[in-house]
Amino acid sequence: MLRTLLAAMACMLAMPAAADDFTVGPITIDQPWARASAPSARAGAAYMVLVNTGDAPDRLTAASSPVADVVEIHTHIMDGGVMRMRPVDAIEISPGEPTVLRPGGLHVMLIGLTEPLTEGETFPLTLQFEAAGSVDVAVRVEAIGALTPTDDHDHGDM
Repeated sequence: MLRTLLAAMACMLAMPAAADDFTVGPITIDQPWARASAPSARAGAAYMVLVNTGDAPDRLTAASSPVADVVEIHTHIMDGGVMRMRPVDAIEISPGEPTVLRPGGLHVMLIGLTEPLTEGETFPLTLQFEAAGSVDVAVRVEAIGALTPTDDHDHGDM
């Protein structure tokens, strides 16, 4: 009985933490997601949680995807009482502090969509980190008005 329990535990430890998590070096990319777009939309955005389990800070410096002509790293700022999006050179990822990319905040901007973002589908996104290097992630497309990724895959809360 003890051997069976130990074997089951070993199998569980060998499984990835979640199907929607990706890792490069000490950086974990948790639940990358985007909102569905209207068929005529020319822009979209991708969101995720970046966790640095290392000892040194890192930075997300670039992103690319075949679903957009241009991919930029953006933030929202208040400008004269109006919320505006602005590109940033990089997003700092401090050790032990999750960096959350979400609607109304930091995000990966997809400009010149080459195809609509369709709910339930995924698309590839390559993220480039200053120290950790690059990683390809699959971005899950959620409902058009989603505020967070759905939790229908039992991945926990963001």
